[in-house]
Amino acid sequence: MSRPISIEEILARYNDKAPLSEAFTIPAPWYVDPRIAGLEAQTVFTNTWQVVGRADQVARPGQFVTATIAGEPIVAVRGADGQLRAFYNVCRHHAAKVVTEPCGSASILHCPYHGWNYGLDGSLKGMPEFDGVKNFERQENGLVPVKAEIWEAFVFVTLDPKAQSLHDFLGGLVKRCAPLGLAKLQYFDTRVYEIACNWKVFVDNYLDGGYHVPHLHKGLSSVLDYKQYTIENEDRYCLQSSPMVVSDEDAATGSTRKGDRAWYFWQYPNFMINCYEGYMDTNLVIPVDTDHCRVIFDFYFSDVGESRREYNAQSIAVGDRVQSEDLGICEDVQRGLKSRAYGAGRLSVRREAGEQLFHRLLAADLKGGLGRTAAAAD
Repeated sequence: MSRPISIEEILARYNDKAPLSEAFTIPAPWYVDPRIAGLEAQTVFTNTWQVVGRADQVARPGQFVTATIAGEPIVAVRGADGQLRAFYNVCRHHAAKVVTEPCGSASILHCPYHGWNYGLDGSLKGMPEFDGVKNFERQENGLVPVKAEIWEAFVFVTLDPKAQSLHDFLGGLVKRCAPLGLAKLQYFDTRVYEIACNWKVFVDNYLDGGYHVPHLHKGLSSVLDYKQYTIENEDRYCLQSSPMVVSDEDAATGSTRKGDRAWYFWQYPNFMINCYEGYMDTNLVIPVDTDHCRVIFDFYFSDVGESRREYNAQSIAVGDRVQSEDLGICEDVQRGLKSRAYGAGRLSVRREAGEQLFHRLLAADLKGGLGRTAAAAD
């Protein structure tokens, strides 16, 4: 009977020091072993800044948005004083979720279980029928805070109390995106895709430098100058970009994907920003389990007026078609990762530098997190 492979051995199978010309992908067990998924929740998703919503959702006092990060329920809310705050969305009484709506507006955060009330600043305001309870300090039983900040059109939260600022975490991405005026675009609609693949398969697919575009996305390929497609890595982000060409090969794509250049930003670990002239969509990839992820697409346009509604809907339909093409191949890859015929693959020097950056950052978080866990156990 063979000895089970330890998580240390699985992590050691990947050489994050290899140059791109000699590099392999992360090995198949990283995509299918539940221990890796557990370690990712403890490290990758706990220690990074995560998108939880849009800035317009928390623009006014009382507006809130909820999310789940690494299994933890979170609420971000604009206080009466105008300050943005975020908290674990967990009542200090018996652990019920305090805010149950995805987004909205409230003057008080009211727990539906036993009626405990919290202010927009997280302080405990009231507890029905709690007279006679001794050694209870109301000021010590407010909602537990987490860090929250806004960049461009997005609300970020981190569960790490010692985390660097969002600006520092994003690094060069901030300066690189500044000329694009992302915050000037207006939110229009959302699509959510449930995909039967590990979240990393979706990210890998995104970061393959357009390698799959001519083969899988005929419509998108018709408007990109594939030979001039570039890949740039810096800090925790990768920028893939391509000059645009005018084409009537696919009418819907040609009419809705315009401009001089297409910009595709990925920010570690799971957030993408895709820009064309007058258009942006964002992709937030959320792990569900080893074999499933959820991808939230938000669509933004320079004009969301009634006269542009049909055009914007057509543009979303083009995005939906591209996503459907990606969905099938990602699910097929997930099945292949479980085959005894596959261990790890090689990377294209011309195309897959972004994928290597992802794998290196992931390896650093997982190996570092495992090391800290081992040290704490000793």
